[in-house]
Amino acid sequence: MPPEERDEAHVLDMIRASELIAEFLHGHSLESYATNALVRSAVERQIEIIGEAARRISSSLREAHPEIPWRPIIAQRHILAHEYGEIEDALIWRVATTHVPALLAQLRSLVDET
Repeated sequence: MPPEERDEAHVLDMIRASELIAEFLHGHSLESYATNALVRSAVERQIEIIGEAARRISSSLREAHPEIPWRPIIAQRHILAHEYGEIEDALIWRVATTHVPALLAQLRSLVDET
């Protein structure tokens, strides 16, 4: 698969994971999120997928789109996967409800470009 197709597949994975996060959080508040292990696990898993897909994006695409915070996205995945004892519900909530929707808009415009 050519790099452009791999990049597109990874961006689409990021979009789908972002959409699932919105679906999983629909109707939840921070308080209900924090007390629902199933929803927390689902959201955290989708954030991991976003980070892993971002890690696999080619450096040329990342360099072409510096407006997307690639490094923090990848770093968040690392924290969830390897430093899971340090996860703060309020931080993940903020990522999921603020940063992910903004990222989703950026990713959709990226797909529209191609």
